[in-house]
Amino acid sequence: MAIRRILTIDNPADLAILKQVSKPVDAVDDGVRALMDDMLETMYDAPGIGLAAVQIGDLRRVVVMDLGDGPAPEGAEQAAEGEETRVPNPRFFVNPEVLWASDETYCYEEGCLSIPEYFDQVERPARVRVAYLDSAGQRIEEEIEGLYAVCFQHELDHLNGVLFIDHLSRLRRDRAMSKVKKTMRLREDA
Repeated sequence: MAIRRILTIDNPADLAILKQVSKPVDAVDDGVRALMDDMLETMYDAPGIGLAAVQIGDLRRVVVMDLGDGPAPEGAEQAAEGEETRVPNPRFFVNPEVLWASDETYCYEEGCLSIPEYFDQVERPARVRVAYLDSAGQRIEEEIEGLYAVCFQHELDHLNGVLFIDHLSRLRRDRAMSKVKKTMRLREDA
């Protein structure tokens, strides 16, 4: 496993890759699983909750995600009221797709590892029926909602060359680009 460099929108070469449509994966093999392991390690290191392969420069339709919503270990104590308990729950998606989307929408403040330190409200379908291959190559279909649905749609957008800021007005999108460029300059100067 290796931590890979995450492409960011302030770099024109990175942005050109991020705007490309990823190619379907023919089979989930050891090479794809190794890619997913690298992606998961990269995502945890960043830290983030989702990562598409294109974000590390690989144009295959592969996504990893961990919302920290795994089942609590047997015998674990309940978190105190107001405390958040995060239990790792890595998920792997190959050739993900949305089969159906609800008319009802859900607004969530999204962020992105390729758009560092910028967050904004994005409205998406509240529930979606999705299909994908898991890390064993088995086809899964499920209906999802909440943060899981938001994250799935966000990462699927990446595979289609769409960034979450593309859902914003031109003014807010330009503001995001300016903020990210400034953030990245400050990081380089530090």
